[in-house]
Amino acid sequence: MRSEREAELEARLVRYAAIGTPSDERSERAPSTACQFELLHMLRDELTEMGAVDVVLTGYGAVLATIPATVAGDKPVVGLMAHVDTSPAYEAMGVKPVVHQGYQGGEIGYEDAPDLILSPESSPYLRERVGDDIITASGTTLLGADDKAGVAIVMAAARAWLSDSSIPHGKIRIAFTPDEEIGRGVDPQLPADLGADFAYTFDGQRRGILQAETFSADQGVVTVTGVSIHPGNAKDRLVNALHLAAKIVGTLPQATLTPETTSGREGFLHVYEMSGTAAEAELRFILRDYELDGLDRHGALLRQVCAAVAATEPRAKIACTIRPQYRNMRYWLEKDPRPVDLAAAAYRAVGIEPVVRAIRGGTDGSRMTEMGVPTPNLFTGMQDIHGPKEWISVQDMDAAVSVALKLMELAAE
Repeated sequence: MRSEREAELEARLVRYAAIGTPSDERSERAPSTACQFELLHMLRDELTEMGAVDVVLTGYGAVLATIPATVAGDKPVVGLMAHVDTSPAYEAMGVKPVVHQGYQGGEIGYEDAPDLILSPESSPYLRERVGDDIITASGTTLLGADDKAGVAIVMAAARAWLSDSSIPHGKIRIAFTPDEEIGRGVDPQLPADLGADFAYTFDGQRRGILQAETFSADQGVVTVTGVSIHPGNAKDRLVNALHLAAKIVGTLPQATLTPETTSGREGFLHVYEMSGTAAEAELRFILRDYELDGLDRHGALLRQVCAAVAATEPRAKIACTIRPQYRNMRYWLEKDPRPVDLAAAAYRAVGIEPVVRAIRGGTDGSRMTEMGVPTPNLFTGMQDIHGPKEWISVQDMDAAVSVALKLMELAAE
């Protein structure tokens, strides 16, 4: 029989996931998309109703709140964080969450995509979740468990603390951020506004994962300006920007430096968007590596390829701009591992052996740690994220709430 907390987590994720919240890196607003406000307003109101204090929706689009301490003394202030936006990489509007109660193994189908199948063969972790309640989308959208599962976990933990003052903990600060998926989740004001000695993001995947290392990340934008002319008069005059853009992509190493050909601690250079016309085209890249010298090499390679292609057609203009996104949190957490050690102790106290592993990506914790608030990343259970097969176990989410409760208890000691 499911517990009351499991039922709450299921209801929260279903409710939050049904609200479309994709972010948009081309937008100048904060949050980048107006649709994120629907969930942010909902969370602000729910926190207020359950008795949190200092609840505010900031001008940069983060919901902040306080859970007052239940123990006296000089205890650390701990932050808990999750992000409300979902990836713009796949359709994220019109999400219809589907609950598969008591999964008995084998294949799971999708009601709106009959040819789509989730199975232990394609997602091996599913074998470990037999008997659990599995939540998917309906097959035409992502689910959005990244990171609405984290939101649901933090909210369920907040309700537990606010409804039972006998649970020991110090002052807890909550932050729900927008735009994490586009690298803008941590506004420069957020660390000071949160006011935490250290924090945790709930934005990890399988049960037991504890992450204190992320990629370092840059974004590359390449703009190709050709020479536009009517195709009927184009002989020896047209310079097609799309052809040059394609040549840039084709010149970059395809077999050794892309996400689909790398794993473990290997970095990559990933073209994720190509747009434009024969007159002007734009390529967008993400550059990732665990070490800064590797990141610099990826950037140098991209610039080198752009220069080489530009040399083949002097009438064209090719501009390559690379900007920092976030840095490996390991650089700071290895100097002060106490938040990581505390999380590991909380995992073990609730019967979960921590698996300390680097994430092939980043979190709001990367920026928070870089900006002075050590912020490791904890699991939620989300799987196959950023695509139509995304799924999560309710029981994994429940285990994450148990970790959160124990973590605050240990911090208060």
